[in-house]
Amino acid sequence: MNNKERALNLLGLAQRAGKLISGEALVLQSVRSNQAKIVCLASDAGSNTSKQFLNKCEYYKIPLVTRFTREELSHALGKDRTVCALIDDGFMHSLQKLL
Repeated sequence: MNNKERALNLLGLAQRAGKLISGEALVLQSVRSNQAKIVCLASDAGSNTSKQFLNKCEYYKIPLVTRFTREELSHALGKDRTVCALIDDGFMHSLQKLL
């Protein structure tokens, strides 16, 4: 199993542990409230969505990962998603180590 697969498994685990937020509106809200520790945005997300999250994450100094496709993120989370955010320091550090 490579690190990318491990990272995707970690996202699924974080979701089951209640430490992951997904969906554009909820992730934006978590970024604005500084609850998000790291944001994962699908590499094939639409240009408006990408621009919005790039700007927000830069402004609030939150790391942004674009290593996964929409299909990979959706599969890892078990629902159709373009963006998600980890809201736990432990999961964030684990993800950063894998990437």
